[in-house]
Amino acid sequence: MSKNLNADIEAYKREVGMMKLEKLIAERESVSTKEFPVPVPELLSRYEQLYTGVISDVLREFALLDQALPGHFKPLRPERTVAGLAFTVKSAPNVKITGEMTFRTQMISELSKDTMVVWDTSNDEKATLWGGVMTATAVGLGVKGAVIDGGIRDTHQIMEKDFPVFYKHRSPNGSLGRCLITHYQIPIKIGDVVIKPGDVVLADIDGVVIVPRDIAHEVIVRAEEIKANEKKIFGWVAEGQTVQEITKKGGYF
Repeated sequence: MSKNLNADIEAYKREVGMMKLEKLIAERESVSTKEFPVPVPELLSRYEQLYTGVISDVLREFALLDQALPGHFKPLRPERTVAGLAFTVKSAPNVKITGEMTFRTQMISELSKDTMVVWDTSNDEKATLWGGVMTATAVGLGVKGAVIDGGIRDTHQIMEKDFPVFYKHRSPNGSLGRCLITHYQIPIKIGDVVIKPGDVVLADIDGVVIVPRDIAHEVIVRAEEIKANEKKIFGWVAEGQTVQEITKKGGYF
């Protein structure tokens, strides 16, 4: 290695050291392990009684305006509403094959009950990342659903398992030789949303919303309150009350 290259490397190390990235790293890479005040199945069941719109409204009250994933996600089962704890996966287009199955097997072995796979494909348009075998395996492990920012295949096999999948497109192309899984259970970003392992994921016909783990219980309590208020408003509308009367009582439209 030349003296000039060594000098360049040392200069780069000093420059990076002066950037003071500790706060950014802590914000981006930290993963909450906060315990919920209720059992996880109960929390997720309560989320599934609601809908993404009301959760998005509550997140707005927390000054979080960018928690909905991009609108290109399609629900394979539009009638289903599903909630789970984020299990994040990151892949990218790649011609390399060696080692892919080993790493994929390791990733699958760590899937667990009540999780929801959220997969960042690095804008892969060629491969499919989810199919029939993955679905059967996930169902057996108690996984709640999958959110794939890319392609799926084996759609008939997925439908047979009644497994909620939200995806970008369909294609017959498998993943081997087209992409590699590079990371899992790390913070990822899809659209404007950072998703961290253990965040609450709620998905329905309107889209997918991510609730940071630290506020997940507060959000559901407030959302249930809003749902109760909406029930009153619908009742007032059914009674034929005017917009002015409903607004005076705190109603909204």
